[in-house]
This record gives sequence, C-alpha cells and structure tokens, in this order.
Amino acid sequence: MRRADRLFEIIQHLRGGRRTTAEKLAGALEVSKRTVYRDIADLMASGVPISGEAGFGYVLDDGYDIPPMMFTRDEITALVAGARLLRAWGGASMARAAEEALIKIEEVLPPDARVQARGVEIRSFAPQMTEAVRQRLDLLEQGVDLRRRLRLSYADADGRITERVVQPLGLWFWGKVWTLVGWCELRDDFRMFRVDRIAAMDDTGETFRPLKGRTLRDFYAKVEETEGRHVPFGR
Repeated sequence: MRRADRLFEIIQHLRGGRRTTAEKLAGALEVSKRTVYRDIADLMASGVPISGEAGFGYVLDDGYDIPPMMFTRDEITALVAGARLLRAWGGASMARAAEEALIKIEEVLPPDARVQARGVEIRSFAPQMTEAVRQRLDLLEQGVDLRRRLRLSYADADGRITERVVQPLGLWFWGKVWTLVGWCELRDDFRMFRVDRIAAMDDTGETFRPLKGRTLRDFYAKVEETEGRHVPFGR
C-alpha cells in the first residue's frame, strides 16, 4: 500500500469519534506499530486534529474532513479526457476502472470544478472495441502482470495462422490498434502482435522469468538501435 493511501486509511479508521489503538491500526493496515506511530505524528504535524497517545489510543476530532482535491483547469481536462479514452479503448476491466475513476474524481471536486469536469468536450468512440476484444485485452494484461506464458493462434497480414507460445512483456496502444510486445518462443526473438489479429489464445498455466536479453528494457534498447526502422510484427 502506498503511504498516501495508508494515511488516508488511518483517517478513515479514526472518523466518527472512534478511539483506536496503534496496534489495531497496524493490524488493519498490515504494517508495524512503529509505522503507525510515525504516520500519526506526520498527520498531526500537518494539521490533522488527532488526539491521543501511544498506549491509550487515538481519535479524530469531530467535524474534520479531508480538503477537496484542487486541480487546475488543464489537470481536470487531462484527467477526464484520459479516463474517457480508456473507457472507450481499454479492456473490460480498464474501462470499468475508468468509469469508476470519473465518478470518484467528480465526487471530490468543488462545485465549480465539477461543472468544469462535466463540460470537458473531449470524447472518444470505438465501435470496433467489441466485448471479445476487451476481454482479450484483460487476459493479455493479466498475462503481462503475472508473467504467464500464453499460447496464441495468430494471423499475419495475409491471414495465415501460426501457433505461438509467447512471453508477454507489455501492451502498446497506437491510436486504433493495441499490440502485444513479447518474446516469441517460435521465432526466438521479440515480436509485436496486433491484438485484433489474435484468433485464439489461452494460458499455458506456466509462468516465466525474463532472462537477460529478453526483457522489456532489452526490447526498448533494440528499438532505439534500429533508429525508428520497422519493428517486427508477429511473423
């Protein structure tokens, strides 16, 4: 858990006049009591009205609320536009998260900023993003995150299908096309696979550990060496 999230959770636990010990907070947040003591001291030093002491417990004074987020006009536009783009072009989970993020952002904005957020006229529509493509993106993202070897049935530009086992490293978005960057075990090299050309895919049930020369950083270095020349797609 990020420290900013942990500080927020401490305030939530102390709301409503509930006296809570550092031991209980440490258990709820899965950190040490020493970390809780340090966080509470920092909150108190920053002006959060917390009363109490070690061994006795802590309580948040009634009436305290977290100040609303303050964003500039450009920041609001960027946040709303970015969330709308992800909602239109992301995977199913990503689209849902973008929708929830828009709701949460609007809830914490002051009234005038809320009006501005609703008035951002930057939108994106993606009729080609079918539910099947969105679900495929979710599976690919999960494969990248969990380092799962994936088996792909992949069609090249001429429609020829080949079977590949790929170590997924990352997803790139090119405006209208998503591509998977991965180490192709068939070609024993990096390849980029257009998501819309993946005819079928499944998880092999096996994980992988990126070896030296096969990591995403190595791929970026290889792209730089080509000085912008053609990056190989899944041939």
